[in-house]
Amino acid sequence: MKELLTGLDVVDDADVLDSLSHDDAEWAPYGKAVAAVRPRTTEDVRRVVAACADRKIPIVPRGAGTGLSGGANAVDGAMILDLSKMNRIVEIDAENMTATAQPGVVNDDLKKAVAEHGLWYPPDPASAPWSTIGGNVATNAGGLCCLKYGVTRDYVLGMEVVVGGPAGDYGTVVRLGRRTTKGVSGYDLAGLFTGSEGTFGVITEITVRLRPARREAPRTVVGAFGSVVAAGEAVAAITRAGLLPAALELLDRTCLRAVEDWKHLGLEADAAALLLAQLDTPGLAGDEEATAVAEVFRAAGAMWAEQSTDEIEAEALFAARRLAYPALERLGPVLTEDICVPRSRVPEMLASIEATAARHGITIATIAHAGDGNLHPLILAPSGDDEARRAAQAAFEDMLTAAIAMGGTVTGEHGVGLLKREGMRQELSAGVLAMQVAVKQTLDPLDLFNPGKVIG
Repeated sequence: MKELLTGLDVVDDADVLDSLSHDDAEWAPYGKAVAAVRPRTTEDVRRVVAACADRKIPIVPRGAGTGLSGGANAVDGAMILDLSKMNRIVEIDAENMTATAQPGVVNDDLKKAVAEHGLWYPPDPASAPWSTIGGNVATNAGGLCCLKYGVTRDYVLGMEVVVGGPAGDYGTVVRLGRRTTKGVSGYDLAGLFTGSEGTFGVITEITVRLRPARREAPRTVVGAFGSVVAAGEAVAAITRAGLLPAALELLDRTCLRAVEDWKHLGLEADAAALLLAQLDTPGLAGDEEATAVAEVFRAAGAMWAEQSTDEIEAEALFAARRLAYPALERLGPVLTEDICVPRSRVPEMLASIEATAARHGITIATIAHAGDGNLHPLILAPSGDDEARRAAQAAFEDMLTAAIAMGGTVTGEHGVGLLKREGMRQELSAGVLAMQVAVKQTLDPLDLFNPGKVIG
């Protein structure tokens, strides 16, 4: 095998290989890979895929490893494809408002590059400073702005992919999608690959649509609530009022205190929960929208609600939202949920999360893209405490069941990976699961691309 990879950056050091064999999902199992390769070009990827197919070696693609569902975890005997060195922005087409990038380009780096052309790439997961565009596409990542501007799939126009199956021999390079604003020629295969978690092939280049940069700084409205459920009622009230913030985020007291203890941002952590609304409608209409959001917060029971007039303060609040997970991770293992429910059911789901924590005798901190019903309960467990770990895992499954019962889904943006496979089987009907298996078997008949993930 090694001779077939001559000239490529092959990793076989045991410690480095172990670090590349899993993502950030707590307690997700992973196997022992035979090696890792760090390709720099599509041709490098094609060679690796072809060589692995000849020997029936599983292929596990990975980007920055920031995933939280085990989607990049190795299986025994696998070849890891570390795509982080494929980090070139191929083209920024300002005239047509598109960008083309290799999968290892970091989300924030793409944002900064297109901003120089007066453009904006909206998908913004909390991991944007580290996560890669390839990983974002593989999981159909969302983020803070997806309430108003949509998720990754809404921006993917086309891609280059190394595939096998019906396209020909494993190692065949195909282009999916298009570069035009419209296009319905054949099935939407680029859409199919977006969110497929590397189980259909290896994405080596992505073309995304862009938007004009926002004309003025967004307004921030902050509401403080005496309970997490009361904050959830305010979220439902915002929806009923027909208001559409660019972002509507929730942080509970546990998250706020963890961030403040770590970063000392000067945050007030007395409220049970804060709601952060970001509004980017320009001009007088934006002022009126901000006033309306604050009024809805107050009517829904906020202890106080105000528009932030201090840009530094507003930035600190949204920084706290992004830092919540790593701040809690400093305290010990964190098992992260990613449930999504209809917006009208957010208060009920938040109450269910509190009941689940009490029932299992554990601490659950909550952050949320509350405006679109995507909740991230963060289950804390002391290191080395097996009983706490079992309680956390039981609570994790209980929350999946509760979300499904409310007409929701087990994953809004993190992907199924390993941790959500049983939950997905609860959520989807037998007929739909059979269709998914058929697609996988057609596109990857040897089951080489990220085996064991999603459908298992």
